[in-house]
Amino acid sequence: MRDLTYPPIIVTAKTAFRLLGQRFQMTGTEHVPRSGGALLAYNHIGYVDFVYGGLAANPSGRLVRFMAKRELFDHRWTGPLMRSLHHIEVDRGEGLASYHTAVDYLRAGEVVGIFPEATISRAMELKEFKTGAVRIAAAAGVPVVPVILWGTQRMMTKDHPKDFSRGKTISIKVGEPMRPTGEDPVAETAALRERMAGMLDEAIRDYPSEEQDPGAWWVPASHGGGAPTLEEAARLDAAEKRERAAKRAARRAQG
Repeated sequence: MRDLTYPPIIVTAKTAFRLLGQRFQMTGTEHVPRSGGALLAYNHIGYVDFVYGGLAANPSGRLVRFMAKRELFDHRWTGPLMRSLHHIEVDRGEGLASYHTAVDYLRAGEVVGIFPEATISRAMELKEFKTGAVRIAAAAGVPVVPVILWGTQRMMTKDHPKDFSRGKTISIKVGEPMRPTGEDPVAETAALRERMAGMLDEAIRDYPSEEQDPGAWWVPASHGGGAPTLEEAARLDAAEKRERAAKRAARRAQG
C-alpha cells in the first residue's frame, strides 16, 4: 500500500505528544512482528485510543490499519483521512465486509488493529469480547498480539469533559502473540480476554502513583477508583443505546 498520509501524521502526533509533555511507559513492543501479517487486539477506554495504539507497532516499523466504525468514514473531515490511512470501515449492522477486508489485509502482510469490546468501556475494565478478533486471525493464519492502553481515558472518554492538560503518562503494554486456530472461537476469545485482563491489572498497578489518585474517576472500581462497575456501566450503555434509537426514530419521522 502507498502511504502518503500516514508518515506525516505520525510525525505530527509525536510532536503533539511532546508539546503536551506526555511520558510513555512502553513494554513488550518487541512482540509486534517486523514483517508479515499480525492482528493487534486493544482494550478500549477512550476516544483517542487509536491515536496512541499505533505506537505499539512503531518500534517495529509497522503501520496499524485500524478497524473503525462507519460513522468516522462518513464524516466530512475524518472520512478522507481514515481512507487515506487505509483503515477498515466497520458497519456494526453488517460486519461481513469488514471481516473479509481485514483478512485480506492480514494475508497481504499488513498489521490490523481491532477493539474486541467494540465500544468504549465506561468501567475502564474489560467488557465482554466479540469473537471477531480470533476468527479473523485464524482465517488469515496470523497471530493475535494483545495490547493494553492506560491513561488515554484521562484525555477524552465517555461522560467526562476533554482534558488535554500537560504532563500525563500513557502506558502501552504489549503481550506475547497468541495463535488462534478458529476451532473454538468462544474459548479462544475467553483466553484472549483473560490474558488482557491480567495485563490491564499490571498496567494499572505500574502506573505512577502520583498521577493515579485513590478514587479517581478514571480508575476501575475494582482498583478503588470512581469509575462505574461493569454492571453499572452496562446499564449506562443500554440507556445510551435507547437514546440513540429514539433520536434515529425522530429523524426518520421528520424526514
